[in-house]
Amino acid sequence: MKEGNALNEPQPIEQNGQRVLTTEQLAELYGTTVGVVQMNFKRNSNKFIEGKHFFKLEGEQLRAFKNEPTNCGFVGKNASALYLWTRRGAARHSKMLGTDQAWDMFDSLEENYFNPKTRLPQTPEEKLALTMEVATRTVKRIEKLDGRVTDLEEKALLAPGEYNYISKQVNRAVANYLDVHHCKLNAKQRSLFYRDINHGLNDYIGIKTRTQLRKKDFDKADDFIQNWTPSTATLMKAREISLLEDQQQEAI
Repeated sequence: MKEGNALNEPQPIEQNGQRVLTTEQLAELYGTTVGVVQMNFKRNSNKFIEGKHFFKLEGEQLRAFKNEPTNCGFVGKNASALYLWTRRGAARHSKMLGTDQAWDMFDSLEENYFNPKTRLPQTPEEKLALTMEVATRTVKRIEKLDGRVTDLEEKALLAPGEYNYISKQVNRAVANYLDVHHCKLNAKQRSLFYRDINHGLNDYIGIKTRTQLRKKDFDKADDFIQNWTPSTATLMKAREISLLEDQQQEAI
């Protein structure tokens, strides 16, 4: 094993953005042999998931790993495959060995090797870069938070005052239409017009009842009401009721 940067800490290796250990490193740290580690893995292969507990490098991946200057000495020239153990994989092996050294060493690895301490910036350039990075992350968090707040506000139901306003506008729209067209209607006929505007409003907004109106729907609902006119079906039904009443009067 290469000489580490601290007592009992192995030379760092990274794969897929995380710290890993070779089988040789794991065996030396846990006070066992490579053969034992390999045998435990073989006997319990169903308990290991590739990509989660280990990475298996072969072919082009293995060649790329060998070509990295910092990885020199971690794998033999003629090796056809290399197993790299993640923190979770190292934990599994420590449990299988069950020795005090394996348990103690994994605790140390988990605290130090797998969670390296962040080096503080030293030069003005490093400090400026860190400041910019923190500022960028802060802006992104604020934008995300603003988006969530806006989403919550838009999904909120109408306030009582807003709901009452919409209800009054519905009544006013029907009354104005009947007044402009000089319609003298009975209660049954008027109900047709209220049903028409309410059904149209609900269909336009995409809700079942007016109580489901949300803040984001307020302007659309108000605009619909201002531009509402009764459908042809409603006008014809109202006329049929008038004709029927006239016929009944004549019969009397």
